[in-house]
Amino acid sequence: DLFLFPDPSTLSVLPWRSAQGQVVRMFCDIRRPDGSPFERDSRRLLKKAVEAAKEMGITCYFGAEFEFYLFRTGENGEATRIPYDNAGYMDIAPEDKGENVRREICLTLVDMGIRPEGSHHEEGPGQNEIDFRYSDALTAADNAVTFQAVVKTIAMQNGLSACFSPKPLPDQSGNGLHINMSLQGAKDQRQRDAFMAGILRHVREITAFLNPTEESYLRLGEKKAPRYVTW
Repeated sequence: DLFLFPDPSTLSVLPWRSAQGQVVRMFCDIRRPDGSPFERDSRRLLKKAVEAAKEMGITCYFGAEFEFYLFRTGENGEATRIPYDNAGYMDIAPEDKGENVRREICLTLVDMGIRPEGSHHEEGPGQNEIDFRYSDALTAADNAVTFQAVVKTIAMQNGLSACFSPKPLPDQSGNGLHINMSLQGAKDQRQRDAFMAGILRHVREITAFLNPTEESYLRLGEKKAPRYVTW
């Protein structure tokens, strides 16, 4: 058996559930019955990595850029693969029909204490992007999970279906999740170079985690998605 121990610092009210009394959510740490940490708890693994960096005097900040498609739904509300619009990169209304949906998503995130940096229509039909400000690693990871839940909920409330699949439409741009990193506290250029060298050294193994599905590899190598490790 495993037990969930709520982290009170992550408590947030769900704005879309407030009509009949407030509903909140919290992230949890996973522990065994004796109270010891569960070694495969992903939040714990991240915390350990953050502490290891801190011991070297380094703090990493992350700013994520999320891409997703908005699809129409069928008569019974089931998801389709029919894009909500036919707009392209950086188009605006009226071609960009997702403008108000993105705005509602961003305002909902603000209500939950999460501040997006910007949003726009992406290259594919019905494809959107919302970007985040830099934050510490654990906050960025928690916000990523919250973000997907918010997007799917707001899309549903607008009669749409949100899709984060890496390649939902075979002939269109895939959905990327771009991770921008800012390194703080490095003593000199050599330490900054070593940080980047470590990423390049292990990026092939990291790719197995960042691209975990078959569709992930259908995305790579076309329409701005890289085919090779580049520097």
